[in-house]
Amino acid sequence: MTLPHVLIIGHGYVGSQLALQLDEAGFPVSAVNRTAESGLPYPVLQGDVSSPESIRLVAAELKNSATRCIVHCASSGHGGAAAYRSVFLDGLKNLHEVFPGVPVLFTSSSSVYGQIDGSIVDENSETAPDRETSRLLCEAENLTRHAGGIALRLAGIYGPGRSVHVKKMLEGTATIEEGAVSRYLNQIHRHDAVGAIRHLISSGAATFRGRLFNVVDDTPLTQRECYEGLATLFQLPLPPEAPAVLDRKRAWTNKIVSNAALRATGWKPVYPSFLDAVRFDTTLVPSIRAAVDAP
Repeated sequence: MTLPHVLIIGHGYVGSQLALQLDEAGFPVSAVNRTAESGLPYPVLQGDVSSPESIRLVAAELKNSATRCIVHCASSGHGGAAAYRSVFLDGLKNLHEVFPGVPVLFTSSSSVYGQIDGSIVDENSETAPDRETSRLLCEAENLTRHAGGIALRLAGIYGPGRSVHVKKMLEGTATIEEGAVSRYLNQIHRHDAVGAIRHLISSGAATFRGRLFNVVDDTPLTQRECYEGLATLFQLPLPPEAPAVLDRKRAWTNKIVSNAALRATGWKPVYPSFLDAVRFDTTLVPSIRAAVDAP
């Protein structure tokens, strides 16, 4: 069977690992990043998804490769609404224009769910985010699905070199939000996020045209339970309580994001819970500890 050529838009924390794993699995793969890279077993081309001219140049460079699937996992660069509109909405429009008919897998975020009551949310649940950035993500999801692509709502991504909770615990800055309610944390290990994308591509992206999937692990974990578990694993004192501090991009929410729809397709996470990954991913804690201990 001839494997489809996959074009990855964004060669960052998720995109670089996806490209490596697809390449190792035998997929023809190319990536696009703001800066070209060399020395990899696949090409990383310079390009800007928000520019139609730039994407046309990318398509011209790939003229000998019949792109059959696109993964849009480019970052907004921690920008605000203008960056979200440029990278996500304009970027998706450019991809659909330059690569008509090619299914796009768009990595969105579970932050579009604004529930605060601790309820379980799935792909049919209401999305009424109070941040403009999350509203723009919802628009980008609709654009993707109406064009025959797949929208993936990724929970908070962690993995080697990246976990705000492990970092805060190791550096001694963690606090537990005070009050009777301990909000749920929804997370996904990078390995499992990449695995979900690979699974959908390998199963045939066209099979899931127009679908929406939550990408999150199996185990709901409150913020308090998270830090209690880390304190036990690291043999450290439980962090003190403090008032909640809101992220600048996301409002305070409290919900359990369900992965039942994605699991029904045959996917399952290697790390069913965050604390499983802390125990069994041998690179996770050492990589963050090295960063914390660095001068």
